[in-house]
Parts: sequence; structure tokens; C-alpha cells
Amino acid sequence: MPNERLFKSPEKIYKYIKDTGLEEIFKNKDIKNLVDYVFGIEVGLDTHARKNRYGKIMSKIVENIFEKNAIKYSKEVPITYFPEIKNFEHDIKRFDYVIETSKKIYLIEVNFYNSKGSKVTEIPRSFATIASKIKQYSNKYEFVWITDGKGWKSAKSELQEAFSVIDKIYNLNTIKEFIKIIKMEM
Repeated sequence: MPNERLFKSPEKIYKYIKDTGLEEIFKNKDIKNLVDYVFGIEVGLDTHARKNRYGKIMSKIVENIFEKNAIKYSKEVPITYFPEIKNFEHDIKRFDYVIETSKKIYLIEVNFYNSKGSKVTEIPRSFATIASKIKQYSNKYEFVWITDGKGWKSAKSELQEAFSVIDKIYNLNTIKEFIKIIKMEM
């Protein structure tokens, strides 16, 4: 640990607290209970790690489906890879997967929601905006959203709203329909 040497004396501990900005937080009484604060940070970090873990698992499942069906794909492809798509301006969007067939290039986002939260509310709107921008190039490109999880049970209206804009939304049960489309276009 690089700051290990700072904890050798009370003066060095104080220097660390001052240099990191913790001194101001304690002086201003922004933190009323240090134990609760630290516990809250731990819980928050664990929650984020769990969310990230579910997303990684979902991505791996989707990759396995692609591979099992001999579908070639690229991962983490930035929108700048497609210079003819000009309506993203300064937003450097990165698609989870891209699949190119003889008819289309599919720009794919994958996620999983284990519980309802702000992301379940915001992501459908964000993806609807992305889908609208890509529809302008529908002769060559199509946006695809593969999502799943019990979090959608309590966010049905948000998902329904997304269905009105995004033509291709799949879950782990319906992804086989997307696979059929890809195979017909190969």
C-alpha cells in the first residue's frame, strides 16, 4: 500500500486526513457517524460490484449463445467505427456487440436487472434515443437490445415504452428469434 508509511505516527495520520480532504468533512460535520459512513460505503461498493457481476454474467451468456450458433461478433465497438453514422455528435457510444450480416450491421446492447432502480427507468429512455438515431440509417444498421432480469417485473411501463421505439428487444427466452434472423442473413 503506497500510503502505508503515512500511518507510522499521529502527525502522518493527520497529514493523510488533511491531504485527502477528510479533515474538512469531519470539521463541517458532513459525517455524523464514521462507522455508519464507512459501512455505507462498503454496502454501496458491494451493491455496485453485484450489479456489475450480473451484467458480466449476462454478457457471457449472450456470447455463449452467439458462439454456440457460430455467429461472428465484435465486442466493445465505438460508434466512431461507423463514420457514416453522424448524429451522435460528441457522444462516443460504445456498443457491447456488433454483428455484421449480408443485409445489416446490428449494434447490440446487453444488460440485466435484478431489481428495480433508477437504471431500469433511465436505460430504456437512453436506448430509445440511441435506437431513434440509428433508425435514420435503417437500410444498413439496426439497434438491438438484449435484456433480462426480475427487475423488469416492476418496470413494465418503462419496458413497454421502449418497445414502441426499439424494434428489436430480446430476452434470454426470445433471443432465439434474433439468432434465426442472423442465420438467415449470413
